[in-house]
Amino acid sequence: MKRPLEWFSIALIGLGIVGLCQPWLFAWYRYSFTILLIGTLLFTIVSHLPEPKKAGS
Repeated sequence: MKRPLEWFSIALIGLGIVGLCQPWLFAWYRYSFTILLIGTLLFTIVSHLPEPKKAGS
């Protein structure tokens, strides 16, 4: 479960950065900092979760 959440949070961070840099859609620009903040917080939380146990170890 940790791995998909990491990729999702990285995608949110990327969308937030792109949203801050793009000049076309004001609504996306308006919410891009919030998207960036949520992605950063999610990545910080997920990166502190323990690794899942492997079967057979």
